[in-house]
Amino acid sequence: MKSSKLSPSIHDTALATRIRGSRGRVFGTISIPVWLFALLVLIAALVAIDRLLLPGVRLLLRKRVNRVVDEVNTRLHIELRPFQLTRRQLLIDRLVHDPKIMESIDLEARQRGASRDLLQSQVRAYAKEIVPAFNAYIYFRIGYWLAKSLARRLYRVRVAQMDDAAFRAIDPAATVVFVMNHRSNMDYVLVAFLIAERTALSYAVGEWARIWPLHTLVRSMGAFFVRRNSGNPLYRRVLERYVYMATREGVCQAVYPEGGLSRDGRLRAPKLGFLGYMLRDLDLTRDRDIVFVPVGVNYDRTLEDRTLLRGLDPDAAPRGRLFAVLTTLRFIGHNIGLMLGSNWRRLGYASVAFGTPISMREYCAQSTGDPLTDVAPFAELLMQRIARLIPVLPVAAVATVLVGRIGVPLTRETLLELTEERVDALRAAGAVVGIPRYTQRYSIAEGLEMLVLRRIVVQRGDDYVAPPESREILAYYAGAVPAEGEAPHENRVAIR
Repeated sequence: MKSSKLSPSIHDTALATRIRGSRGRVFGTISIPVWLFALLVLIAALVAIDRLLLPGVRLLLRKRVNRVVDEVNTRLHIELRPFQLTRRQLLIDRLVHDPKIMESIDLEARQRGASRDLLQSQVRAYAKEIVPAFNAYIYFRIGYWLAKSLARRLYRVRVAQMDDAAFRAIDPAATVVFVMNHRSNMDYVLVAFLIAERTALSYAVGEWARIWPLHTLVRSMGAFFVRRNSGNPLYRRVLERYVYMATREGVCQAVYPEGGLSRDGRLRAPKLGFLGYMLRDLDLTRDRDIVFVPVGVNYDRTLEDRTLLRGLDPDAAPRGRLFAVLTTLRFIGHNIGLMLGSNWRRLGYASVAFGTPISMREYCAQSTGDPLTDVAPFAELLMQRIARLIPVLPVAAVATVLVGRIGVPLTRETLLELTEERVDALRAAGAVVGIPRYTQRYSIAEGLEMLVLRRIVVQRGDDYVAPPESREILAYYAGAVPAEGEAPHENRVAIR
């Protein structure tokens, strides 16, 4: 058969292939564009990589992950649970077919007249959004290193209190839940770094962490995404069942009862949602115990302080995500410039205090009511314990003195003496003080210097003055510390 001739042009270049029979006879010609040929080659290469190369890479990574799991389980007080090591797709399927979720789908279908298949697909989308993809190698080899490096680069990290004996006495089979105040988004990094030698934490994170490529790292660290203000009952049911499932399987978690960052420096009223998710269907006769560890966190400088205060102003113009990104990049660039010029200094202390664990089984045995259905009294107890644990730091201590003396000039010596007296009084009253005794005067002076550098306090000759425009930010830092006349456990508890 005579082959046709190709007429290549500038606009359509083609490749011709002669197809021969078994005796070498040419019986046809196929012409394809170069772009299509290149696409076929690329697809073939991807298939070869997927079938030949990736299985070996997956096997190598799986061996490394297994070695990490075996290693960390020998030194962790609370071992990694099988639930955390289960394939993510299996957890999603298990969550989607949870009996209580199926009941919610049936109820929604009857009330709204919606298709069950449509509701089922929505549930699967919610489950994919929520369920993490924990990777022990990333958590303990990459995440731990990043958290440690960032925390120590920014702050002088200090554990103000740790009841080590009580922590070691926790039943290793129990579910441990760290409940803490939410001071900054650095809380995730700081506490995960400090507790990594004892266990791996699973956090609930908001929309801020869903930015690419951050969301992949966050999810592989065991965090699960939460829509903070979602009123969708089906979504809330999926979230509830995931939290209950993880709690029942013994996953160690970190929870912020306030539900969000403190905007004025004081503890916010607790939201009862997560506690209800954990406790509502708990059966202490057959389920593992839940042990709550109260935690107090504080910083000499909160990275988001001015942004949080701006959120309290109803007349402030809204700022979008782009502004937040640019502001963050500007802050990073400014500090890198200071580092290169050898002028950079850390942002003071970052301190964490761990309180005495509370066993839910023991609490229920001593309670006269039903804490598993009415969680408000237990939430109030947790908030009081957290309030007592928030460490007193130099900037907060100086702020408590200045916030009541706006516009009043004070000499350096007078200001330092008043602050030391306040710190000593708080220590005597039982507050957790994150300032070392042997460097107390020096640390307080450093806190004052930080306020001067940030122009929150103005130095005029030998005097220091807090101008009226600094009232809000001084009140923010003073809000983490009991005011004069308040007991440590009364300092920031606002219970609805």
